[in-house]
Amino acid sequence: MATIGNNSMNAKLVLLGDMGTGKSSLVLRFVKGQFLEFQESTIGAAFFSQTLAVSDATVKLEIWDTAGQERYHSLAPMYYRGAAAAIIVYDISRMESFERAKKWVEELKKQGNPNMVTALAGNKCDLEDKRQVPTEEARTYAEENGLFFMETSAKTAINVNDIFYEIARRLPRAQPAQQPAGMVLADRPADRLKTSACCS
Repeated sequence: MATIGNNSMNAKLVLLGDMGTGKSSLVLRFVKGQFLEFQESTIGAAFFSQTLAVSDATVKLEIWDTAGQERYHSLAPMYYRGAAAAIIVYDISRMESFERAKKWVEELKKQGNPNMVTALAGNKCDLEDKRQVPTEEARTYAEENGLFFMETSAKTAINVNDIFYEIARRLPRAQPAQQPAGMVLADRPADRLKTSACCS
């Protein structure tokens, strides 16, 4: 979730998507301004944080980059539960990664935070000559499912900062105070305490 202080907030952001779509590369480009041609696969998840100044607030994104391999799928709910935002990433040059992204969208609808800010990122847009996922198809899918959509390239940095800043802008600034879970005890003064004694 997002926690709010004096014009500053912390927000948990999770990246989801198939293996090899460039999730780690997107985060590395955003946080460190770097791109590695050969990025090792993430095992479990990796954690990063980045603070952004967005118009009226400072937003600290706590970014969880999850592993895309199927064997780690069962761990994903641990990372997206309680997240304020998610970026679902697919590779524009692999249609199966787009189909997998749709499954992530469905999973988040069923099990994620209902107020989650969710982006669909068509990564590797520098591979235009190998494109398998038409831009309009992805854009239409995003609109129909309440996601915002951008095509990105971690390699060339196209739209990488933009997608993270757009998430920060869309995070709710003021959330209603949460009622504590459990029993609420009324604080009522006792009318008249009657004491009984067994031995006087």
